[in-house]
Amino acid sequence: MTHRIAAHPGGKSLHKQPIPTVTRVGNMIFSSALSGTDLATGELPKDAEKQIEHAFANVKASVEEVGGTLGDIGKMTVWLAERDMREIVNKYWLAMFPDEHNRPVRHTIAGPLQGGFIIQIEFVAVVAK
Repeated sequence: MTHRIAAHPGGKSLHKQPIPTVTRVGNMIFSSALSGTDLATGELPKDAEKQIEHAFANVKASVEEVGGTLGDIGKMTVWLAERDMREIVNKYWLAMFPDEHNRPVRHTIAGPLQGGFIIQIEFVAVVAK
């Protein structure tokens, strides 16, 4: 395996800029900012819950694209356009990580996001050797 592998989930970039969606360096995986864009259509829904649902699906697709699993994620940072969307985030967080003793840490930050984004997520994962 090459030292660094840059990829896009399903070969579809979530960015307009020339950056990978996810990169694996050795046994570590780093995501770029993952939005709530629907990977199947490339569209960004206007509905907050749909964006949040797609963002969590994009986390899963991204980590798996480079050989990781959700269980390898150690930290997630979540940016929200509005703080009151935390309850929706928690719904998908608990669905993705139901075991309170087996979850990554998470930091949530609220503030304005550009381009119609309601959520962006970054993660760091470590794959067991």
